Order: sequence, then C-alpha cells, then structure tokens
Amino acid sequence: MKKLLSILSVAFFVISCQKEPAKTEASFKSAYIDTSVLLEKYEKFKDEDEKFKVKSEEMGRPLEAKVRAFQNEAASFQRNAQANGMAWAQQKGAELQKREEQLGIEQNALLQQLQKEGAELRDSIIKEVKDYIKDYGKKKGYDYIYGTGDAATVLYAKDNYDITEEILKELNENYKSSKGNAKTEDKTEDKKEEKK
Repeated sequence: MKKLLSILSVAFFVISCQKEPAKTEASFKSAYIDTSVLLEKYEKFKDEDEKFKVKSEEMGRPLEAKVRAFQNEAASFQRNAQANGMAWAQQKGAELQKREEQLGIEQNALLQQLQKEGAELRDSIIKEVKDYIKDYGKKKGYDYIYGTGDAATVLYAKDNYDITEEILKELNENYKSSKGNAKTEDKTEDKKEEKK
C-alpha cells in the first residue's frame, strides 16, 4: 500500500511538473513613471495652468476693486470719525462692518469656485494622462506600469491580472449573507419575545 501511494505521488509530481510553468516575476514586463515629474513637464498641463491663472486674475479683479474701495472708505472713516460725531461713527462703522463681512463672503465664494474649477481641470488632465499610459502599456506589451512621486499607484495592468470583480463579488456575497443572518437573528428574537 505504501509503495502504491509513493508511486502515485511521484507520478502526480511528474505530471504536474510537465504543465506549462506559470509566468515568473522575471518574465513580466514592467516600468514606472514619476507622476510628479510627468505633470510638471507635461506641456498641456503647463499651458492649462497658465490659462487658469489668467482666468483667476480676471475673475478676481472686480472683487479686488471692491476691496480697494472699501479700504479707502475705511481710511476715510477713521479720519472723519471725530469730526462727524459719535452717532455718525457708530452708524458708519456698522455699515462698514456689514460691507466687510459681505466682501469676506464674496472672497470665500470666489476661492471655492476657483478651487473647484482648478481641481476639475487637474482631474481631467490626470485622467487623460492615465488613459494615455494605459494605451501605451497595451501597445508596448507591458504587464504593469507603476507610478511614483505624488501618486504612487499602478497606472496600467493587463486585464487578466485584475481581480476587482472577484473581490467585489465575494465582498457582496459576504455582506448579503451577514445581512441575511442579521434579519434571521432579528426574526428569531421577535419570535422569542412573542412567546413570552
């Protein structure tokens, strides 16, 4: 019996060794890209960044004019406060305070709008670059293209190395089964309380 088992295990070993060997790490074609250098030196990014700076300055000019006018009025208020009396100073001071608050609100709204538009612009360029890298990787036969710099990620991998769907399926199945178990436990608890 022992001889039979040892012969079967040797035969199994020989058969398994004859299968085509799996791809080893050395046979993968991979590369990396320093993403911070790429974005820093990508001409489109530079051009779009320059256009965005000009647009930001243009959008900020009306607010800058309002701020300068307010600063001039505030300086005038300080010079005229004693001459015009306490009641005038209180009324004018309240008006200036309201205007200052309004200017602050406008400034915050403009900054938020510029941040949003800047982020959208950057995201669209980054997406474009990632798509290009993916196509480049396919054309050149790369298995992996890694990113270094600000965003250290895998920028391209062959589809057959993607296990996202498998993991997602298992996670969803586990979640559904735990959710189902929780409902079953709740029903069991309800029945126990009904019997009492």
